[in-house]
Amino acid sequence: MTSYTHLTIREREMIFLYHGFGFTIRRIGRLIKRSPSTVMRELKRNTTKFKEYSPSQAQKSYHKNKQRCGRKKILDQSPYKETIRKLLFEDQWSPEQISNRINLENNESVVSYPTIYRSIYNGLFDDGFPVGSPGARKMLRRKERKSVTKRIGDRRGRFTDVKTIHERPTKAENREELGHWEADTVLGHRGKSCLVTLVDRKSRFLLAGRIPKNDSICVRDMIVKLLSPLNKSHRKTITPDRGPEFAKYKYFSRLCGIDCYFADPWSPWQRGTNENTNGLIREYLPKRTDMTPVSEEYIRSVVHKLNNRPRKCLNWKTPYEIFYDKSLSFIS
Repeated sequence: MTSYTHLTIREREMIFLYHGFGFTIRRIGRLIKRSPSTVMRELKRNTTKFKEYSPSQAQKSYHKNKQRCGRKKILDQSPYKETIRKLLFEDQWSPEQISNRINLENNESVVSYPTIYRSIYNGLFDDGFPVGSPGARKMLRRKERKSVTKRIGDRRGRFTDVKTIHERPTKAENREELGHWEADTVLGHRGKSCLVTLVDRKSRFLLAGRIPKNDSICVRDMIVKLLSPLNKSHRKTITPDRGPEFAKYKYFSRLCGIDCYFADPWSPWQRGTNENTNGLIREYLPKRTDMTPVSEEYIRSVVHKLNNRPRKCLNWKTPYEIFYDKSLSFIS
């Protein structure tokens, strides 16, 4: 069985010519090697009592009709199009997060994330991007992670009088309750400002603050500042790595009433929640960024965005909703 092909401009010109000679539909079909029904539909479609058949007009009409054919873009007329655009560009949510949050708030499957991916690759959200640029596709790219080498002279792992992660309570290990934190620093330009980050293991809720330099005193003071406003029930354990910046752990442990457990040397996977969150922060503050001129308001906005970004591991709820046991609405 041969596949069907549309009439060409040359075939339409031959139909016009033979029809002008007064040939029958069947004879025209034999001459151009098309079925009589094809010729009849072509003439009927493009001829009226006020207008004779025209090959050029028939060809233009064909191209115009062809543009309306094919699968319709689901999001083109969707009421969620602008909401998806906002969450994608302003809040940096992934298509999967957007899709599942929309479905969660509507209690039904409204839009799938492959649909959002298709719309991005088809250029539906490319308005405002320069011609020839990747457009909205650049929002999907992640930079390849480079290997990390140990710094010479690093005293990491030399704490000997500490409780280790293997002694941490089972409820902390299994993420059964709030108040179990993982701690780290996000470095900027060498020797300058950096961030102290604390992430709750159960809710993935983030606390962060900027310090002028990465030393133990600044880290100690910032941890106290971040944890002190919290209820005592939200201050159970904290698990930092063995970097020298956490050498003052006894001070903030005693002042905040929180037990401190250290991960094994060079074992970042034991604090995977914090490491993953630091990777999300790097979307806004790339490596070697000088954080000194970055405003406190911008840092708070980054923390706010991450705490209000739905997570797959939380059944598409946000860290804020889990930590404070509240329900928010993001889909309008």
